[in-house]
Amino acid sequence: MTDVIKFFTRRQGKKKASLTDWISYGFLFLGFLIIFLPVLWLVMNSVKSQFLLQKYDTNFLPMDYERIARATTYGPDGKDILIMKDLEPWVMFWKNLSDDERAEKDVVNYIKNFSGNEYYALRSHFGLVSVMAKDLILSQNLPDWLIKYPSMFPSAKKEYDPQAIVDSLVDEDARLLSEYLGLKPYKPNGFTAQILVSMMDPQTGELVEYSVSRINPTKDTVNARLVSNPKGGITKLPQNEIIINKNLKPSWINYTDPLTKKALKSFDAVRCLNNSVFVTIVATLITLLINSMAAFALSKYRFNGQVIFFVIILATLMVPASVLIVGIFKMVTMTGLSGSLWGVIIPGAATPTGVFMLRQYMLTIPDELLEAARMDAASEWTIYWRIIFPLALPAIAVLGILSIIWRWNDLILPMIAVSTTKAAYTIQLCLLDFNGEYLAREHYALAMTVVSLVPTTLVFVFLQKYITTGIASTGMK
Repeated sequence: MTDVIKFFTRRQGKKKASLTDWISYGFLFLGFLIIFLPVLWLVMNSVKSQFLLQKYDTNFLPMDYERIARATTYGPDGKDILIMKDLEPWVMFWKNLSDDERAEKDVVNYIKNFSGNEYYALRSHFGLVSVMAKDLILSQNLPDWLIKYPSMFPSAKKEYDPQAIVDSLVDEDARLLSEYLGLKPYKPNGFTAQILVSMMDPQTGELVEYSVSRINPTKDTVNARLVSNPKGGITKLPQNEIIINKNLKPSWINYTDPLTKKALKSFDAVRCLNNSVFVTIVATLITLLINSMAAFALSKYRFNGQVIFFVIILATLMVPASVLIVGIFKMVTMTGLSGSLWGVIIPGAATPTGVFMLRQYMLTIPDELLEAARMDAASEWTIYWRIIFPLALPAIAVLGILSIIWRWNDLILPMIAVSTTKAAYTIQLCLLDFNGEYLAREHYALAMTVVSLVPTTLVFVFLQKYITTGIASTGMK
């Protein structure tokens, strides 16, 4: 720690900091913000709840709001908007709970504590309409086609008259069956969690509560609905006058649920990480072997077309990766590597960057060492393995570290080779499983993104000295 303090308090040999010192530390601080602030923002967002992410919360810390439920019901009297307070926290998070957690909640008995539109809203929120309607059809010996009616095509529905059956039931049963069948005037009831804010009434001086969909810090006002009169419409409140109750509440389930398969049954974090580790290690070893052998040939041998080969290798650096997708796909398919991790490893085994880097470094190794080895009857393989490879370890270490980072973060090759084989997914490909069309899981995706960054970050932090040493030595004579 003392070395760190000494480094950040260095001067140009003077007691007071000079203009150059202030400029240097200014650039250092600016570089820190540019590089690490987005990473810190990602980490802090990874422990925010799905509710905060859906509300586009811009707070740096995971400050959770005090919440309130806004429900919308439909019936013979039309649309009704109501605000529900003092609900259990798990009611707000119902859609984010796992199947095991839902099974632990006795929602049937819980909604019996409510009546009227509050009961109907919670019944739809918990997904009990279809369950209770099917039980009603079976218990009342109603026609079996009623169960299949909601999923029928419009042309098939014309053959039946469900309204006649609904009219023969008592009011509560008729409403339940109408909601299940989607008969007018009933529509799917809405239920959403909102932010509870309060503001002093300028006339009475009393604290009045409002329900807010989301808070945009770039705007001066927020759209709110009065809790005591939700049907009164939207009111614009000055943002600098509202009172928001917030508390620090990290959402650790963003990490625990995916790692324990509670977030998504198809997402196996351990399997994905193992696949990535296997691909990274094996691909890096193959890359180091092939690139070092190619660099050895280009730096220590003289043959016709040597310069042409080297220029062609360097020219591939200017080819965008997107242009190679079709060619790699055909190669993987024709060689039978599709659906296998080897289809991810083999196509990127040789890299032009690695060949160039190692060649430039091997040029600094004296040719006299090779001539002396040949005079001692050493084979070319012995020269490569016992002389060139050990002497080029600084550059090889750099290439190995870069290869680990490249292969771990690679998404294009896995999408080409193993996109149809879920068992062979790497961690980067597995992250795409959270991009649902109807169900958002950004909180899980952000958390698993942070997990995927940990290995490469550790590699870079603990091996960065080899990167600087190897790159500094490359090309020097």
